[in-house]
Amino acid sequence: MNLLSFLFLVLLGVPVWAQSTAGAAVGAQADVLQTEQGAVYIHPVLHGSLVLQWEGKTIFVDPYGGAALYKAFPAPDLVLITDIHGDHLHPETLQGLDLSRADLIAPLAVMEKLGELTFKGKITLANGEEQAWQQLAVRAMPMYNLPETADSRHPKGRGNGYVLTIGKRRLYISGDTEAIPEMRLLTNIDVAFVCMNLPYTMDVEQAAEGVLAFKPRVVYPYHYRGGGGTFSNVENFKQLVAKDPSIEVRLRQWYPQQ
Repeated sequence: MNLLSFLFLVLLGVPVWAQSTAGAAVGAQADVLQTEQGAVYIHPVLHGSLVLQWEGKTIFVDPYGGAALYKAFPAPDLVLITDIHGDHLHPETLQGLDLSRADLIAPLAVMEKLGELTFKGKITLANGEEQAWQQLAVRAMPMYNLPETADSRHPKGRGNGYVLTIGKRRLYISGDTEAIPEMRLLTNIDVAFVCMNLPYTMDVEQAAEGVLAFKPRVVYPYHYRGGGGTFSNVENFKQLVAKDPSIEVRLRQWYPQQ
């Protein structure tokens, strides 16, 4: 979709968000976000894993759960990894993927644990750094536990959340974090993926408070399987966020056993 077509749809009142019915490779759950530089198809996969498709490019975020989950998608052009834990950096899944044309964007801690995994190119980003890739921008965001302690599961500076800017649309991927000040101060986020799983990140109430602070247009609760295989109450999260009717909560099935 070019700029004139995009503006024409807006003037007609046609929503730029919609459930995908065509154009996406796979996925009954796929949603589409229209941008000035073409449609972005959003595919929830598992836990903290998702696939984005845009203008013939495929982006894997924290691919996990086995390569079979990704067979219906084209080989990735870009892989984003947030942290070193096995549900984000999952060597078994990555080894089963065709990474021959994929660039990797990840924090240094992830790069140091890749072992024999190879990518076409590797870009190391620290919190606050930004990198242009193709026609999008990737900004690394802090992700960490509160309070900050020496034995934190997610210390500040090790892992990255990400803000992707595609055709003036901004997508936020929280990674493993709590409702930190850097999250609350985000602006102009069109779609957010926000984690909530105790004891690893934050509870539903804190996640809702964070979302109400930065007011994304659309938010997906994700990464909500906690200790012992329990699941956070995402329906409760949706009710809490409903205090602000300008925010749409989208619930998707991120777990086959749910």
